[in-house]
Amino acid sequence: MNTFVLHHVSIITADLERSLEFYCGVLGLVQIDRPSFDIGGAWLACGPSQLHLVAYPAGTYRGKSTIDNNDVHFALRVSNFDETLRLLNGKGFREDLPEGDAKRLLVIRTGLAGFPQVYMLDPDGHVVEINAAG
Repeated sequence: MNTFVLHHVSIITADLERSLEFYCGVLGLVQIDRPSFDIGGAWLACGPSQLHLVAYPAGTYRGKSTIDNNDVHFALRVSNFDETLRLLNGKGFREDLPEGDAKRLLVIRTGLAGFPQVYMLDPDGHVVEINAAG
């Protein structure tokens, strides 16, 4: 039987530099080599997988400024949940910010998933989950 392994997640961005600041500057992902496609973008290492940013302002975006953990999202796994929350808090991301604030976090420490989760929005409104082993 064929085995499937996630290679990459590709998301569009209206502003590549702004997205790189978020994914590299805030989350700490590392940019890796990318072929010189006709469209701008960047590839980021994410463990054994990759996150591909595609500069495509005309693409389809969520159009919401609120975190909805039931909406389309992708998840990044970290080894230390509390350390990650401290890092995010140090960069101005907090769970006590009002709904619609770009730096608001939705934190679920104990939920049905069986592991702690934090949800946030990237600069283009994509929902990003960060979780850790329970």
